[in-house]
Amino acid sequence: MPTYLNTKKSDFKLSFTNSLNRVRDGSPNVSKIVSQIIADVKADGDAALIKYTSKFDLLDLCQKDFFFSKDDLSEALNLCDQSLLEAIETAAHRIRNYHEKQMPENSTGIMQGGVRLDYRWTAVNAAGLYVPGGTAPLFSSVLMNAIPAQVAGVNRLIVALPTPSGNISPAMLAACKIIGVTEVCRLGGAQAIAALAFGTDTVQPVDVIVGPGNSYVAEAKRQVFGVVGIDMVAGPSEITIVADKHSKPDWIAADLLAQSEHDESSQSILITDDAELANLTVAAVEKQLAHLSRGEIARKSWNENGLVILVESMLEVPPLVDAIAPEHLELALENPEPLLNNIRNAGAIFIGYYTPEAIGDYVAGPSHVLPTSGTARFSSGLSVMNFLKRTSLIECTENGLAGLGKYAIRMAREEGLTGHAKSVSIRLDEGHK
Repeated sequence: MPTYLNTKKSDFKLSFTNSLNRVRDGSPNVSKIVSQIIADVKADGDAALIKYTSKFDLLDLCQKDFFFSKDDLSEALNLCDQSLLEAIETAAHRIRNYHEKQMPENSTGIMQGGVRLDYRWTAVNAAGLYVPGGTAPLFSSVLMNAIPAQVAGVNRLIVALPTPSGNISPAMLAACKIIGVTEVCRLGGAQAIAALAFGTDTVQPVDVIVGPGNSYVAEAKRQVFGVVGIDMVAGPSEITIVADKHSKPDWIAADLLAQSEHDESSQSILITDDAELANLTVAAVEKQLAHLSRGEIARKSWNENGLVILVESMLEVPPLVDAIAPEHLELALENPEPLLNNIRNAGAIFIGYYTPEAIGDYVAGPSHVLPTSGTARFSSGLSVMNFLKRTSLIECTENGLAGLGKYAIRMAREEGLTGHAKSVSIRLDEGHK
């Protein structure tokens, strides 16, 4: 059974905090293991990739088999039924359309006193896109990672996806083919992240690595940050649902389980001011578990990490949600706007009774790669901005430098940087001859 909490109880704050930390605290051994894997890939390159792919994915590869061929991608289309291909194409169109609207514009220029100031946006040259391929083949993540990068204008995309025992979902490769990604490698885990960051004889290094993965992938991204950019360090999937007495318990139960089935470490939280709804929802969860293909995973997640929080008033909800800072937040409310306007921290918010989080996982439009483990307090979901760099442009005329130069000289001297002062004063003293 999930943990029940009541905000009226004197120990609520401590119990609430402990319930979140239990899920968010990672294994202390992961960092050490990942560090060794990265060191091996840096030192031994492709040989290390072959070794770790054999060890973790039970797949014996040689260098020429690291990447899927163009024929592999084309053949995948023939292995998917038409309804699936139509769904992928529809999702791809909506994701592309949404992200095209995110693209920032370059400044038109600010000219004042002989000084022109601009900024421009440029895409990174190459991006590595990690797509989980473990207990569930999340081919939707191909779309959610790659399309924002394409819209941003990234020149080279490489998808890394694990193929345990050589198995690969045709939908994974079909998604790559449909959106035009041609560089797809059979590499996963921390070793794939290391290869993307540092490069090997076969895998060219990239500038940015994005995409969710298990704890080893997340730790590897953390450790290579600085060599490359990353989107985030993602943890287990999570959802918080705020529901009122008008919500349907069966619907809420289905939404809670949609997150629980991701992983045994996932966390699903229900917040409500209606005790009857809470009890009916928990009962509905038990009924629905028996019919899920990943029911055992969902059951363990729900029983070990699930939370049901009873509040006296919906006025208590915004600070609770902000403390959780959930990856996904559903507001299953008759009137969600007052709460929506007072909530600051959430990766994505799903508003109203007819907006299940699963619609955002696949076809709504925004990327489903979202901050987890409370990091929505300071970070955002994947977007074109993860693949763009803003560069400032500054141009002074002779008169412009004459007007500003004395201030720069004074500040440089105060900081003891006489070389800085000289680089300005020499131009003011001599002019361009």
